[in-house]
Amino acid sequence: MKTTRSLKPAEVTKNWILIDAEGLVLGRLATLVAARLRGKHKPQFTPHVDCGDHVVIINAEKVKLTGNKVDQKLFHYHTGYAGGIKQRTITQRLNGKHPGEVVEKAVERMITRGPLQRAQMRNLHVYAGSEHPHDGQQPVKLDVAAMNRKNTAIAKSGV
Repeated sequence: MKTTRSLKPAEVTKNWILIDAEGLVLGRLATLVAARLRGKHKPQFTPHVDCGDHVVIINAEKVKLTGNKVDQKLFHYHTGYAGGIKQRTITQRLNGKHPGEVVEKAVERMITRGPLQRAQMRNLHVYAGSEHPHDGQQPVKLDVAAMNRKNTAIAKSGV
């Protein structure tokens, strides 16, 4: 009788993946990265174990959005003071001080909440520019644009 094998945390092997986000659609990038962080691309995927890979994303500030999200999508935050709710457009966030947080938040919202999510999000490394300090881990470049023609933004869309 064949049984499904369940991985133990000590048996997990983690690879390093490098993704260049320049010109990629934010939502499609986030779904692919979330699946890699969870480990769903591996045949030995175990839902209750952190069996995903480390993902390094560079050029996060050059990610694209489709449709009217460039002008209409708002992020709300609260300062902590009474009446301190504020909002910023996604364009303001991408052009702001921490443009990588847009990609991080998109990926974070696609992973199931809880302690396992926090462990998996520690394996995500997002950088606004093209430089990253993970050369020693020898990350394998993943060409997301070649996977599907819809992964890259068409010329008429924003940001």
